[in-house]
Amino acid sequence: MLLIYTQKITPRIVYTFKHICTNILGISIKFTTRIEEFIAHEGMKLSYGKQALGNELFLQKVDLLLEQGLGEVDIKVQPWGDNFCFFPVSENSALPFDIFAASFFLLSRYEEYLPHVKDDFGRFPASESVGYQEGFLHAPVVDIWAYKFKEILLERFPEISLANREFHTEAVIAVEHVFNFQNKGFLRSLAGLHLDIIKLQFNKVIDRLQVLMRIKKDPINIFEDLIGFIKEHKVSMLFMFQLSDFSIYDRNINYNRNPYRSIIKYVADYAKVGLIPGYFAFDDFKTLRKEKLRMENTVHTPLERVINVKYNLNIPEFYTFLTELEIPHDYSMGYPETAGFRAGTCSPFLFYDINTESTLALKIHPYVFNSNIVETTDTGKLTSDVGKMLNEVKKVDGSFKAIFKNQDFSEYANFKAYYALINQIYEIK
Repeated sequence: MLLIYTQKITPRIVYTFKHICTNILGISIKFTTRIEEFIAHEGMKLSYGKQALGNELFLQKVDLLLEQGLGEVDIKVQPWGDNFCFFPVSENSALPFDIFAASFFLLSRYEEYLPHVKDDFGRFPASESVGYQEGFLHAPVVDIWAYKFKEILLERFPEISLANREFHTEAVIAVEHVFNFQNKGFLRSLAGLHLDIIKLQFNKVIDRLQVLMRIKKDPINIFEDLIGFIKEHKVSMLFMFQLSDFSIYDRNINYNRNPYRSIIKYVADYAKVGLIPGYFAFDDFKTLRKEKLRMENTVHTPLERVINVKYNLNIPEFYTFLTELEIPHDYSMGYPETAGFRAGTCSPFLFYDINTESTLALKIHPYVFNSNIVETTDTGKLTSDVGKMLNEVKKVDGSFKAIFKNQDFSEYANFKAYYALINQIYEIK
């Protein structure tokens, strides 16, 4: 057990120390504000304050974890070995910066609460983040810092017991549309056929007619192929389905159609499944609860996983909705149009709500890239970038998650490129 002295124990201090020390490094910790208890302690101990008490392991702090609410934050990024850090402190500290304040700033998404320029879809863009602006977006800096801290702990306390983490990869398949042509209804099918003819997409005209006559399988119904991939390579994969009402934003078929429900049940027999909330569910609690119940009535198990693949993440309100609905896992923490580590980490973490200064019972599973970037990125560069990020995650025994769409693996996409990416992620030769 590691005893930590600090003059004041705040929710932010407890949250960040637990994540770095316990969740990442596997160290049990205890806090004290009593100097006499700290001095009398004969085991492993460190102090977190403005100055050291004696010859203990000392980490100097800045004030961020003592504050409440939002304030002006001065970020001065500086190089640290092969990486970067910010919130510098004096040479008396065992680390040249406040690792806990810097980690809290990234994990809590502090910068997303502050005024910022939104993108065309009303989202917080990667270009507004300190990680992007300072050139460390492609590195899981929180985990890298934690492992540097681990080295210091081992040097000072050789007897310390640390956790052994394992590198893990997982593809998440976001399914907004189960079918391209099937079960769309007469009017939608007729309108789609007319549009294909106008665009001179005669191959789609033929495919649509063959699907409607049940001569051919719907081209984006590729779930048997992906389940086959799971069985062959014995990998973990997560499928997220949308069950929202039809609208201008969400144009899926009726969630109650038997073919739709059958595919969800089929996939759930071989992989984990979750929910993609519709556009209106991110701002309306009742809509989100309705869609949650639809998924639970389909798979007959409590809904545990949710992802937002394209809309504004709406921090922290949406995460508060998930907590109130007792949905324990979210997979939305990433940038839909930019590769990188949005929260600076490749480790699952509990979300801290700055508005209420409390830790939510919601585990965030960050992803590294969304397949949206494939169409706008050179193949060679993308392969290289993914390889570099995989190596960064491996170094800290983290989790590498990537988002794909079922359409990526259909005949209408460059499916060979997407399969090459998924093979690279799972390290399949």
